[in-house]
Amino acid sequence: MKKQIFISTLLCLITFASCGQTNFDKYFENKSMRIDFALVGNYDYQTAALQQIREEPVWGGAMHNLIDKFNYGGYYVNVYDNANGNLIYSRGFNTLFEEWRTTEQAKTETQSWTNSVSFPYPKQKITVDILGRNKDDMQFYSLLKIDIDPSSIFINRDRLKENKVNKIQYNGSTSDKIDLVFMGEGYTAGEQAKFMNDAVRFTELLFKTPPFDMYRSEFNVWAVELVSEESGMDISGKGIFKQTALNSGFYTFGIERYLTTQDMKPIRDAVWNVPCDAVFILVNTDIYGGGGMYNLYAMGTSDNERTASVFVHEFGHSFAGLADEYFTSEVAYDDQFYNLNLEPWEPNITTLTDFDSKWKDLLSPDTPIPTADNRENADKLGVFEGGGYLSKGIYRPKVHCMMRDYAPFCPVCTRVIKNMIDFLSDKH
Repeated sequence: MKKQIFISTLLCLITFASCGQTNFDKYFENKSMRIDFALVGNYDYQTAALQQIREEPVWGGAMHNLIDKFNYGGYYVNVYDNANGNLIYSRGFNTLFEEWRTTEQAKTETQSWTNSVSFPYPKQKITVDILGRNKDDMQFYSLLKIDIDPSSIFINRDRLKENKVNKIQYNGSTSDKIDLVFMGEGYTAGEQAKFMNDAVRFTELLFKTPPFDMYRSEFNVWAVELVSEESGMDISGKGIFKQTALNSGFYTFGIERYLTTQDMKPIRDAVWNVPCDAVFILVNTDIYGGGGMYNLYAMGTSDNERTASVFVHEFGHSFAGLADEYFTSEVAYDDQFYNLNLEPWEPNITTLTDFDSKWKDLLSPDTPIPTADNRENADKLGVFEGGGYLSKGIYRPKVHCMMRDYAPFCPVCTRVIKNMIDFLSDKH
């Protein structure tokens, strides 16, 4: 059975490269279908189970680039038209559950974590396939495959709470602009003005940072006010727990600075009526920390002295699929996070098993591979050992970069960000 699933998945991936893009008006309505599902598993296995299907009133994504071309992420959602079997939508994404499965805790416990995916609302019956990537071979395998009739009485069409939505900047139709949504976490009813000031400040921080400074006109920016009962967030390692809108907290996987929330449902509930291509959650505290997962969300604190750099770094993860390039900080992974015998999917690190697919085309012909980390090469593009939480066996493009130590984005990360902006804004 596993072999059959792999072959089916391989054909799906071939389709990504060959089928071209979807005719939106033929297959979709201009609203969203959201699927909430549970990822269930432990260190050795994972599966998925359906929780609910929702109809939501807004589709804020692209209407032309509906088929993902990047092959990024630990998971994929594929949507097929039942009448002809055509792939009509796909996206890669990451989850926090994927990281949890590599921890010591996952060796002794089986857990269930809620996740969500959204795509344009189909006009006809569809098949949705949610796939997970196996690190043993870097291939995708089906975790949950369901047939959906968009007229079904079992689809949830309830209206959810309508939070106050503020427009920070608007540059055009949500179908050909990137809709960035700031959400407030740990801001009480009396602190919503502070949240808005913080969201505006973070908007300016982003668009002062290359290469985003060149692309401000490609973004719409929104701020969704969420009211928490208490200021701040959980600090479980110190016995501090707060009643907040999104239940965020430090000490994710026991790492003091790692700030996340496990449950995607409250996040998706908060933006159910907002066009949304990217989410950044602002947490109301001056403590250092953050987190970010590709096509899921990024999170950072509002008032730390390193807030600006943490924000852009975490947004690099969630928006462009960039990997961490550092290799000396504490992490929670019991074993190495990357398989050194295979090429990681992230575009800014390499094991050199397939370096031609990475940034080799950007190097000077005389660049040594690997490249020595010395004074002579300090500002050069190369192949420097250390990255992805390991000092040996993984390589990064420059000695310093936003994804390592908050230096400016290197040319490789810059190219990746530009390509993602072009794709999400329907440029190609």
